[in-house]
Amino acid sequence: MTDAPPVPGDVRDLAALPKGHLHLHLEGAMRPETLAELAQRHGRAVPPTRGYGSFLAFVDLYVAACAVLRTTEDLQRLTREVVQDAARDGAVWVEPSIYPVHHVGTIGPVEEVTAAVVTAGQEAAREYGIGFGLMLAANRTADPAEAERIARVAAGWAGRGVVSFGLADNEDGYPPEPFVEAFRIAREAGLLAAPHAGELAGPESVAAALTLLGADRVQHGVRAVEDPELLRRLADAGTCLDVCPTSNLLLSVVPSLAEHPLPRLLAAGVRCSVNADDPLLFGPGLLAEYELCRDELGLDDRALAAVARSSVESSGADPATKRSAVAGIDAWERQPATPTAGPTGAAAGPVPAGDRRSQP
Repeated sequence: MTDAPPVPGDVRDLAALPKGHLHLHLEGAMRPETLAELAQRHGRAVPPTRGYGSFLAFVDLYVAACAVLRTTEDLQRLTREVVQDAARDGAVWVEPSIYPVHHVGTIGPVEEVTAAVVTAGQEAAREYGIGFGLMLAANRTADPAEAERIARVAAGWAGRGVVSFGLADNEDGYPPEPFVEAFRIAREAGLLAAPHAGELAGPESVAAALTLLGADRVQHGVRAVEDPELLRRLADAGTCLDVCPTSNLLLSVVPSLAEHPLPRLLAAGVRCSVNADDPLLFGPGLLAEYELCRDELGLDDRALAAVARSSVESSGADPATKRSAVAGIDAWERQPATPTAGPTGAAAGPVPAGDRRSQP
């Protein structure tokens, strides 16, 4: 990190800031126009992408979006577009997650789904000049034996395109204890452990993810702010929280953006990345989330550069990619900033502002 403090009110181009995208559900990153086209092609109704008032309603819409992916070609098109969108937002590494069981009935076994995504992701990453790694995820509301089977597939792909293992879905009432064995399998294969915690359940879920699952990163984790001792533990360990501000707002994890704990987490020394979670359903992509953090949460360029460093250094990227990206972040921070009228740059509009995607 550079020593020169940023000038208040001066900003740099966030699209040019090298960054990693670490909390992104593959199907939830589908472009609205792709959703509409695939639904029409396969004779299915276009699922709504707004209007949910609860996590369960959100999950129903997510599953409906998954259902338009009927062939290997559909899934690979989605993967290529996700990589392209990441590159356009200034990502140098993208690490989307997939719960492959969604596609077993249409595309094939978990191994086949994994191969399709890894192949398309790596090819697109080479084309757009960024890095790609896949997170295979288990579903905490399903049989833990299924999670162990997915972990074994993930372990077989370690070093060949799968870099991390996750655990998604509703934390409330589904603690991590049954998934200890699945995460042991993944960690022993050299995969990063990145379970969801601290979103719909409290700080105790974050602590359990660390203690029981050996979490290297925590997807969300924002409710750790409720426990000062846990904050110290996260800061001391250097564990990265993969934070998604708009998702937290729209799923009522936080009552307002003004009350989002990201600035407090950073002030406590906790490493955080900023991510879009499910742009199809929430609106903003990666770049728009960074802009929101500047315009709505008041993070200056030094803080945003630190977030970007955490997103790269905590990723599954290879060492050369990490070194290059960190050097690019340092260079970005050394660049002269553009003076602005306000204390943190131009004022932002409502949460969906800056979303470059049209709605279907």
